[in-house]
Amino acid sequence: MKSKIDIIKGIHPGFILERELKKRRITKGRFALSINEYPQLITSITKGRRRMNPALSLKIEKALGMEEGFYMVLQAYYDIEQAKKKLSKDYHPNLSLIDPIVFWDAKMENIDWDKNKNAVIRRIFERGSEQEIKEIIRFYGKDTVINAVKEYRGLLPTVEENTHKYL
Repeated sequence: MKSKIDIIKGIHPGFILERELKKRRITKGRFALSINEYPQLITSITKGRRRMNPALSLKIEKALGMEEGFYMVLQAYYDIEQAKKKLSKDYHPNLSLIDPIVFWDAKMENIDWDKNKNAVIRRIFERGSEQEIKEIIRFYGKDTVINAVKEYRGLLPTVEENTHKYL
């Protein structure tokens, strides 16, 4: 079973704080004043526009009776997730081999190729050309593609046909 932190890591700590305040039926303004902070600061953090800092994290955790460092750990995991996203912008298949029309409903540069790999694989196997299918198999690897396609077999004739043809 996953711990609470494993479930929510990668989420901005402000979103978790907002949920906690709602659960306790405490307004952001009242809470901010109770810890001697400006309401705008708490609002900015709960909207994900500002980072959590150690001093504020300690104040919030003490006021809410939470474990010390909880929000800073969340901030660290959030920062790691953001860094991974920046690095993953270079992680994509050879886009010159994939016709953008296959992803008509999204901009190719905005696709998170790792996070959405099952949807990408399905889309290519539904509507892609031989060249696009081969590129996706090269990019993700045969095992990953086989696992992603398993759940769609039998649902769409093109997926079934392309699975037998290329895998």
